Formats: sequence, C-alpha cells, structure tokens
Amino acid sequence: MSSNNTTESNEPEGLTFPTEYPVKVMGDNTETFFERVFKVVQSHAPEVSQNSVRKKTSSNGKYQSITILVYAHSRDHLINIYTEIRSIEGVAWTL
Repeated sequence: MSSNNTTESNEPEGLTFPTEYPVKVMGDNTETFFERVFKVVQSHAPEVSQNSVRKKTSSNGKYQSITILVYAHSRDHLINIYTEIRSIEGVAWTL
C-alpha cells in the first residue's frame, strides 16, 4: 500500500512547489533598474503585476530593495529567474 506522505523529494527542504515565493533584489536606486528587474521577472512569471511588488529605498538613497511575489512552479523556475536577474547591470545582491 502506498502513502501520500513521503519524505523523499527533489525539492529543497521547506519548499513545496508550486508556491508563492518572494524574489528579493537590491540594486541601484533608479527607475530603469526597477523596470529591468520587473521585466525579467514578468518574462518568467507573466502573472506578476505591480500589485505583487514592494520597493524600499536605502537610508542614503543610493540603493533600492525590490521584492516581487512570484508563483514558483519548481526549483528550476526560481533558479532561472535569479540567474537572469543577476545578469542585470546594477544588481548588488539577490536573496
């Protein structure tokens, strides 16, 4: 008899896909930086809208943090999003 409660999984511990996942990026505090990040995320997750975004400017005004809630289908889906985001000029870090 098989069971639906299995401990074996190819997914990272703690994440069950599909799931909502906050993609976090820190980079230059420019509107074009935000637009590039948003465009990349939207190319991988077309359902993302401006309502899924939180932006915050650093205390010195040099950087902005961007959090975009995506509907991640798999670990590979997230890896693809982050890989492309990291190629954007001005990205300081991702989380």
